[in-house]
Amino acid sequence: MSLYTPDETALRDLAAEIESLPPRPHHAALLEIANRIRPGCTFGYALNRGGWYRPGGLIAADGERLADNLETWAKRELRACGDDINELVEQHAEAGLRVTRHSGRTHYLVAAYGPMPADFLQLEIEELQEVLDRELVDPASLPQDMQELIEPIAPLELDAQAVGAPRYQFRRLIDVRQAVARAKTAEGSNAGLARLFSEWTHSSAASRGHFSDHWIVGLREHLDRYRNPVISVSLVSRHARELKPFHWNEELSGVEMAAQLQAFDRAAGYPAAWYFHLVAGNFTPPKVAYAIACDLDAGFGYLPETEAALVKDWVAAPYSA
Repeated sequence: MSLYTPDETALRDLAAEIESLPPRPHHAALLEIANRIRPGCTFGYALNRGGWYRPGGLIAADGERLADNLETWAKRELRACGDDINELVEQHAEAGLRVTRHSGRTHYLVAAYGPMPADFLQLEIEELQEVLDRELVDPASLPQDMQELIEPIAPLELDAQAVGAPRYQFRRLIDVRQAVARAKTAEGSNAGLARLFSEWTHSSAASRGHFSDHWIVGLREHLDRYRNPVISVSLVSRHARELKPFHWNEELSGVEMAAQLQAFDRAAGYPAAWYFHLVAGNFTPPKVAYAIACDLDAGFGYLPETEAALVKDWVAAPYSA
């Protein structure tokens, strides 16, 4: 199946339709829109990642909105004060102006369109809500420059009272196969991803659903030193919240090791999950893999041949090698 590359008009229309929706707990209306993106692709809700925020605007003491962007407002006010930060602070120190922030979480929806691990679309939608953040000016610690006004080190914080309704904001629609083909890891290549996807395809994990049933991708775009755009990719487990680290001790082997591997796989919902959390996550420490390799050399047979081969290959040539 060919790669999915919607044109700009289609993406604008999709964004507008999504952003017209009020957020709901189960995101049913969002899924309904997503399932019209591409015939034959059925999106499912994968997970959400929150705990982040973006700078907001400025609210007067009586609740009137003065600005949507604090930095833009501050630069304009500074120019009006002849670039004198002390005059700006003096003018507004007693006004009770309050700064807001946009608290956010990102919803990930995925839809497989082919059998290979990277054959899926990933729709990312942010849910934002503007809340009170801090007082613009702390009378006990007046800002001395623009940076301290916009981003004080020790702000006079306010309770995060909502000043706007939650809203969706379209972030991006990714064809993961296409993105991975362009991506570079921190080492400068996508060799590790190619290896992981190949191992997934030939492992027992592939028998329990598509790769996107268990993992999503995290993409980060930046410019290299030559100002060329670079995409780096990481993998994010859909089951991370259900997983617990191994109870490691130096004697872990044999029956006890087998029990821990099985318990980990049950929690993740697919076989060989412990291995993929070794190479793509941080739940399985490398010393577990080395201990398993020693068990295999000693004749223990608690792993199927496919997983035993994965461990032997990894010990011979770890991903970081």
